[in-house]
Amino acid sequence: MQWRSLVLGLLLLRLGLHGLLWLVSALGPGLSSHQRFPFAFSPPPGARSSAPAPPWLRAAAGEPRAVERCGGGAAHWGSLLRGAGNGGGGCSPAEGDEYEKRYSGAFSPQLRAQLRDAARGMFAFGYDNYMRHAFPQDELNPVHCRGRGPDRADPSNLNINDVLGNYSLTLIDALDTLAVMGNSSEFQKAVKLVIDTVSFDKDSTVQVFEATIRVLGSLLSAHIIITDTKQPFGDMTIKDYDDELLHMAHDLAVRLLPAFENTKTGIPYPRVNLKRGVPPGSNNETCTAGAGSLLVEFGILSRLLGDSTFEWVARRAVKALWSLRSNDTGLLGNVVNIQTGHWVGKQSGLGAGLDSFYEYLLKSYILFGEKEDLEMFSDAYRSIQNHLRRGREACNEGEGDPPLYVNVNMFSGQLMNTWIDSLQAFFPGLQVLIGDVEDAICLHAFYYAIWKRYGALPERYNWQLQAPDVPFYPLRPELVESTYLLYQATKNPFYLHVGMDILQSLEKYTKVKCGYATLHHVIEKSKEDRMESFFLSETCKYLYLLFDEENPVHKSGNKYMFTTEGHIVSVDKRFRDSLWQDTFPEEEESAEKLKPNELKGINSSFNCNRVPDERRYLLPLKGIYMRQIDQMVGLI
Repeated sequence: MQWRSLVLGLLLLRLGLHGLLWLVSALGPGLSSHQRFPFAFSPPPGARSSAPAPPWLRAAAGEPRAVERCGGGAAHWGSLLRGAGNGGGGCSPAEGDEYEKRYSGAFSPQLRAQLRDAARGMFAFGYDNYMRHAFPQDELNPVHCRGRGPDRADPSNLNINDVLGNYSLTLIDALDTLAVMGNSSEFQKAVKLVIDTVSFDKDSTVQVFEATIRVLGSLLSAHIIITDTKQPFGDMTIKDYDDELLHMAHDLAVRLLPAFENTKTGIPYPRVNLKRGVPPGSNNETCTAGAGSLLVEFGILSRLLGDSTFEWVARRAVKALWSLRSNDTGLLGNVVNIQTGHWVGKQSGLGAGLDSFYEYLLKSYILFGEKEDLEMFSDAYRSIQNHLRRGREACNEGEGDPPLYVNVNMFSGQLMNTWIDSLQAFFPGLQVLIGDVEDAICLHAFYYAIWKRYGALPERYNWQLQAPDVPFYPLRPELVESTYLLYQATKNPFYLHVGMDILQSLEKYTKVKCGYATLHHVIEKSKEDRMESFFLSETCKYLYLLFDEENPVHKSGNKYMFTTEGHIVSVDKRFRDSLWQDTFPEEEESAEKLKPNELKGINSSFNCNRVPDERRYLLPLKGIYMRQIDQMVGLI
């Protein structure tokens, strides 16, 4: 009786072992336990439409193939929640081959020319319809083919009134895109229209940040293009031009200056009335990006005019914010009281409220050469890496979740939520400028995976729930910008494929009767009747430059930098003549100029040489890691 029980027990044990081996095989060899935790909802439908691609895209490598989930289980961002670097596994190398087949093919000159022309056609369709149906109002309503201005009936409608000042915003914002695309006749016509018809003597209460980056920045960019003796974009000169755009920029900036008055910290009020200054009872709270991202435009204006006032107030605001960072983490919050310096919003991240603050620390150094700007950026970048970055240490090797930057408490570094917003997609482009190309590759791949799933980037995406928290997409440019800069850094045809996908999605999902419309819901593809000005100033421009290898931006020998609104400015010696140390002579030593090649020396861990030569014409990210990211956004 005992031996029968023993035999039966051995048989049951053997069956159990076979069952366990079958289960492991089904789940896949590379999945850790936290990745097998299934989500309690089904993925949103409609990642791709069955509608045919536009004719100029049919010559491409074809639609992405349907792929099976690596290992069969549902991926889960477990280590990001725990703040750890290790967690998920991966897939076998063979399972990434389909990505190489899809993305590593070379682009023919003919296909690139088709895509370049398509991007130019996209801009022309939006611009022409604005001029036909909306000018001189600020924006185009592309569904109903009419113009839009400030919402006078509802002053509390900040989504509209912060941006629209009754000053032909879209025309001004698009000026340098016309030049970059080589349309000299329309550029000259548009400049004359701005000079003859636009006035800032308006009873409009606008956000200082938006007026600065969209209007002031574009006026300065167009002025620089007109007065450039080399004229690299063709003949963009204006007959009898007498610095009118510079004078207009000066007039606007003077009207914005009251925002910097009567604040105990030097941090400006968020809004100002162009006729009467800061409105009575104005809000004392402002976001870090809004108050701390004025230095590039104000600095250019000061150095062109020889008047330090504008750069001085912008620098004072940056320094005031910088002094309020956490002593423990080095991080800043996203909302601050301009009178008390108290952090009202303690969230620290890379998206809305903070994004361009970091961007302008670096770009101010690039343009003006002030050492303290680079030192602040380097310290900020170090804090970001220490407290916001989650996932495995290396982008292209090892195990664990892919790198991702999360939102944390500025004082403790603890995770505050599980969403990121679409504005954060600018950060890979900024990492390219500092030379941290490897990390940029991984973060860009994450946002591209979200785009592939929805054909757009939701304004806010919950990476834990694999679903949008805020589902609208207002034609933002940040992913295109990072795609363009990564292509310039790597020359990898993968990024041309990305640009082609973005271009196709915009044509398929956002094009309407009179332009391109905001997506109200990225899953349902419902639309809002609004085409924001940055679609023409940034989204179309970066797409065009991605495919136009022969553009003067790339071939003229000039050095250019893009503002946070995508306006192009030349990096030249006249912007290196500093004015503001005269006001702060005790800081002269810290404002010592750096030579351009010192940027790499100070940030020796961030350099383009981290991308091995043998990978420059293969996938920038190994196929197994691309698949892992696609899994983790619910794409496969």
